[in-house]
Amino acid sequence: MQKLADFIWLNGEVIPFEESRVHILNHSLHYGSGVFEGIRCYETDKGPAVFRLNDHIKRLFRSADVMQMDLRRSLPADLESREKRERDSSTRSSEKSLGMTEAGGNDGWSEAEIVEATLEIVRKNNLAECYIRPLVFYGSKMGLDPAGSEINIMIAAWPWGKYLSKEAVKVKISDFTRIHPKSSVMTAKISGHYANSILASTDAKNNGFDEALLLDYRGNIAEGPGENVFFVKDNQLFTPNKGSILPGITRASIIEIAQRELGMRVKEKDIKSDEIKDFSEAFFVGTAVEVNAIGQINDLKLTGEKEGEVTKKIRELYLDIVHGKVKTYDKWLNLVTEKTLQK
Repeated sequence: MQKLADFIWLNGEVIPFEESRVHILNHSLHYGSGVFEGIRCYETDKGPAVFRLNDHIKRLFRSADVMQMDLRRSLPADLESREKRERDSSTRSSEKSLGMTEAGGNDGWSEAEIVEATLEIVRKNNLAECYIRPLVFYGSKMGLDPAGSEINIMIAAWPWGKYLSKEAVKVKISDFTRIHPKSSVMTAKISGHYANSILASTDAKNNGFDEALLLDYRGNIAEGPGENVFFVKDNQLFTPNKGSILPGITRASIIEIAQRELGMRVKEKDIKSDEIKDFSEAFFVGTAVEVNAIGQINDLKLTGEKEGEVTKKIRELYLDIVHGKVKTYDKWLNLVTEKTLQK
C-alpha cells in the first residue's frame, strides 16, 4: 500500500511502516472484532498537540472491554516474534521511557502508557498535524470465539487533510438502517460496526451524493456513516438522542462550546426526516470530518453549496480551539513534546 508515514507503533515497538504485518488468518480481520479510535493532532503556537487524547484512549479501553479484550492484562506479543522484528535504536521505541519490560509489558497496558505511546509515534514521524489511528485487535485464530487469542495494539499516525472535500455536502438519507441498539453496544467503536457505514456511504456516492445519513430502527435520524449530525433552527442546535448512535467526542465538544461560548441552546431529541424542512442549517461533526456543512439532504436544499452562518461560526470556533487559540480549552490538548509518564 501507499506509504503514509515512516513508523508505526506496534505492541510497544516503533517499527518501519512497511514492516507492519499480521497473519492473514487473523480473527479481527475475518470477524470485525477489533476496536479503534480516530484522533487528530493539530499545530499550535506551543507545538503539535493532540485533541482530547485522554478521552479517546478511555473510550478505546472501554470498547476493548466490550469485546472481552483486557488490555490491562494482555501480552502484546510473544518474545520470539518481537526479537525477529528488532531493529537498531533509531527505529525502535524506547521501552524504558514507557516503563516496559523487555517482553513488552507483561502486566499489560495502562491508559497513560497508551497516551504516551500515541504522542511518541507522532514525535517519531515528525508530524505537525496528523490523523491518529489506535487499533486493538485479536491475533491469529479462526472460529468466532476469540478466547486464547493474543491481543495486539497498534498506533499509526499520518497526514490526512479534509475528510469531506466540499464546503457543504449533498447527503442521501440511506436505505440502510443504523444498527439496532439491541444488536450491539453502540457506545463502543467496534470495527465490525463499520460494514453498515460502508454500505450506506458507498450507496450514497453511487447515487451522486457526497455522504449518507442513516435512520434508526424507529425511523428517526441517527447519524452519518462516520459522523454525528446537528441541525440549526432559530439559533438553537438540535441533535439526535443517544441510543442508536455512537455519541462522539467531537459531538460532546460541540455541545459544550456552543452552550458556553456562543450561548446557544442545544437540544437532544428524536428527529424525523420530515422535520428537516423546518431547519435552516445542518452540519456533520467528527474527528475526521471536524465540522462540515450539509447543504442538501435528498432533494431538499438547506444552504446549497455554501455553509450557513451558524455552522461557519461553530466551525471557526472549533478550529481555533483545536489549534490552541482559546486558552480555556487547553485542558483538551496534549502537547506532543511533553512526556506523560515518569521514568
